[in-house]
Amino acid sequence: MLDKNFRNGDAKTDTFGSNVMLQPSPVQTIPDGPTKPEIAYQMVKDETFAQTQPRLNLATFVTTYMDEYGTKLMNEAINVNYIDETEYPRIAYMNGKCINIVANLWNTPETDTWKTGAVAIGSSEACMLGGIAAWIRWRERRKAAGKPYDKPNFIISTGYQIVWEKFAQLWQIEMRTVPLSLEKTTLDPEAVIKMCDENTICVVPIQGVTWTGLNDDVEALDAALDEFNAKTGYDIPIHVDAATGGFILPFLDPDKKWDFRLKWVLSISTSGHKFGLVYPGLGWVVWKDKKYLPDVMSFSVNYLGAEIRQVGLNFSRPAAQILGQYYQFIRLGFQGYKEVQFNSLAICQYLHDEIAKIDAFVPYSKDVPNPLFAWLMKPEYQKTAKWTLYDLQDKLAQKGWMVPAYTMPADIEDIVVMRVVCKQGFSRDMADQLLADINFALGELNALEYPTTTRIAMEKNVPLQTKSFNHTGR
Repeated sequence: MLDKNFRNGDAKTDTFGSNVMLQPSPVQTIPDGPTKPEIAYQMVKDETFAQTQPRLNLATFVTTYMDEYGTKLMNEAINVNYIDETEYPRIAYMNGKCINIVANLWNTPETDTWKTGAVAIGSSEACMLGGIAAWIRWRERRKAAGKPYDKPNFIISTGYQIVWEKFAQLWQIEMRTVPLSLEKTTLDPEAVIKMCDENTICVVPIQGVTWTGLNDDVEALDAALDEFNAKTGYDIPIHVDAATGGFILPFLDPDKKWDFRLKWVLSISTSGHKFGLVYPGLGWVVWKDKKYLPDVMSFSVNYLGAEIRQVGLNFSRPAAQILGQYYQFIRLGFQGYKEVQFNSLAICQYLHDEIAKIDAFVPYSKDVPNPLFAWLMKPEYQKTAKWTLYDLQDKLAQKGWMVPAYTMPADIEDIVVMRVVCKQGFSRDMADQLLADINFALGELNALEYPTTTRIAMEKNVPLQTKSFNHTGR
């Protein structure tokens, strides 16, 4: 019989020889006493050990690689709260410099030294701030005109990210959605105009649709709105959800007009922790001019040692991501960002072209404007296959890859696709490894004698209980 009482658990005890390592990790209650730091570290580390390695996670948009100096800089600022501007004034100054750089990447016409924008914890908060500003501007115009302001709405495609559903629910604003289809894969300006009325607070085109990676045509939308606003006397603006494209288009397609060069684009949000190349969570929102940011969105406190004014849904927020963003701006510069984004897009295009050669698959779109793309099974192949893309997802997970399979949004929800996001840290060699693992998995799946559970469920139209993925990465 084992004698478990011979160890005192002193500093000489090896981590894996300690009594603590025989105990289950706490679930319901805090432990009675402390644990040596090296043992506590190992317990937490071990609990995540079986997960996919971040750089093999092709489901998330979130940055999974920064160089050692960027990582070191952020780690050294892990204890800094950005909102304490009195204690950390240089962080606030650095934040303003980041906003200036982002605004100028988007061709802001604002001439003030400090551009109008805000830092956010991811592009979800940034989207919320852009939407709230549009709602308040609309509401104030309606009040001034003596008109009712109880039925606001905004318009977006069904390829929206979930934050817009939250925005609609939390602020009780009707979300009018334009359906996507295999023929209309992005937001249709004509369909948008048909949905607009005097209660429309804004239209939200997307640069880098989560589901497909495609870009809505903001220039065409701007032209359509300009004609509609002139005819009706309305002032319906555009908020661009550029969570992905905001850090892709300025470097790889600088002549494309989607930003503040367009008349009705009054605000843009993006994700610094996506292709801004910073660890999560970081977002940015910029307005065309300070007059488009309502004063009521700026809150003031004086209990931190000085009068601090702040725009945001959250008060305390990490400063480390701001340092990480500014570091990347200095470290990479315009040319460095261009080179990184070019490589990510080139590798994505390579994967797109190679997967298109596989008999079972067809890309969702021929275009790859952002470093992500989706594909589906060919209809004729799917008729005889004994497996589904969910089975391929599981096969790849066994090799460590996280490649999501999911249904498309409303009106085309019967289409199941897979998608990869190619980020900094994902190399051509890794792409070849992924292709080899896909082909190996297909060999096993095509050799099946009987249909899989997901295949049977699909034939019976039974909803599939698939894994939940945060494929937005916001």
